[in-house]
Amino acid sequence: MQATRIIALRHGETAWNVDTRIQGKLDIELNETGRWQARRAAQALASEEIDAIYSSDLLRAWETACTVASVTGQEVQAVQTLRERGFGVFEGRTFTEIEAIWPEQTMRWRQRDPLWKPEGGESLQELRQRIEHTVSTLAERHPGEQIVLVAHGGVLDVLYRLATRQDLQAPRSWNLGNATINRLLWTPEGLTLVGWADTRHLEDDEALDETSA
Repeated sequence: MQATRIIALRHGETAWNVDTRIQGKLDIELNETGRWQARRAAQALASEEIDAIYSSDLLRAWETACTVASVTGQEVQAVQTLRERGFGVFEGRTFTEIEAIWPEQTMRWRQRDPLWKPEGGESLQELRQRIEHTVSTLAERHPGEQIVLVAHGGVLDVLYRLATRQDLQAPRSWNLGNATINRLLWTPEGLTLVGWADTRHLEDDEALDETSA
């Protein structure tokens, strides 16, 4: 079976990224910087052969994907299972607020306990299973083709770990910046990393990294 080439994008910046406020599954729009980043990513991909664009249905990813589609000519297909990790009661609060209200829970979060989840939220293990299944389902539709996936910091983190065979608790040393371009290959055996965190299209901007993914 021929490999499927994947271009994975994190959504552009939002006001909540700037405020270090947990978005999770809340529907937050891009800010002006995020819209600029989405346009730059679209321009960078304008000459690529793209066979399909799939996006989380949350507005920040959807708007980024539609901006790319406006240049490449593809229609965006919404995929709910590409949404960010659910953070339950953490959503809407800043990192500082979370640490003050739930110090013990914050410790387990920072330690990347794969089975822990905030009240009403999703564990890292559940997130990984969801994303691995979703990406395999989408990629197997396009052997020998190239697709774009537009999603979130936590989703991109899982993709990197799957491609590099790192477990969920491994310390993160890779970038998950807004609107960076990441490239992978998928076969039935799994994902392979091709290139990560290309920021050349954002040359006069500093993309915020997702520090809590």
